[in-house]
Amino acid sequence: MKIEGSVALVTGGVSGLGFGAASRFVRGGGSVVMLDINDAHGAAAVDALGESARFIRCDVRDRDAVADSVVRAAEEWGRIDILVNAAGVAPAQRLISRDGELFDLDLFKFVIEVNLIGMFDVTRNVAAVMSTNEPGPDGERGVIVNVASIAAFEGQIGQAAYSASKGGIVGMTLPLARDLASIGVRAVTIAPGIMDTPLLADAPEELKESLAALHVFPRRLGTPEDFAHLVQSIVENPLLNGEVIRLDAGARMPPR
Repeated sequence: MKIEGSVALVTGGVSGLGFGAASRFVRGGGSVVMLDINDAHGAAAVDALGESARFIRCDVRDRDAVADSVVRAAEEWGRIDILVNAAGVAPAQRLISRDGELFDLDLFKFVIEVNLIGMFDVTRNVAAVMSTNEPGPDGERGVIVNVASIAAFEGQIGQAAYSASKGGIVGMTLPLARDLASIGVRAVTIAPGIMDTPLLADAPEELKESLAALHVFPRRLGTPEDFAHLVQSIVENPLLNGEVIRLDAGARMPPR
């Protein structure tokens, strides 16, 4: 599938990795609908990307909002060819703190609801839309790119909830690809490493440098453009399916 002329839906699309992917779709001649909860960033993203971009406010934890937003997104240009599930949260908390406080169970549920259940809900709704697309070469009707993390494999101290949510995405990848094969839709997961996104915006430079040093090569933080480049490669390579791809410059995370 080519980016040019395609219609993409990107969750978490108004900042960070999601906005990197949305920007690349528009630059490549596609159209994009960005789902997010940040109205101010949504308006700014549309201003930056122009007439080929739309923003819809949507909390992926709200199943009614998800269903409605996917319908509205499909109505904008008549179809959805590409889905990038980039919405996510990454709070950290130890299972038992130094003062004996237990991990907040509501926080654990929140992370799972956003990162895993919300992603699955968007995926199932978009897959239904994709199933009505006219098939292209090889009978392809759509491509779904989910975002996990290398924390799915090497979760650090305090990342139990985050790693569980991202590990769920990793484990879901092959079954999704198998489920969606009958309608001509591919599913691939990207597991980013240490990326220079809004999550690190307020971090001291010393911390950023120490994180970049975990990369084998190149020794720099990943960027939304690096991520978007891989998304485009996945979309345009028809044999990439059912796979989890690490985007981490060879990094392996230590315990802390």
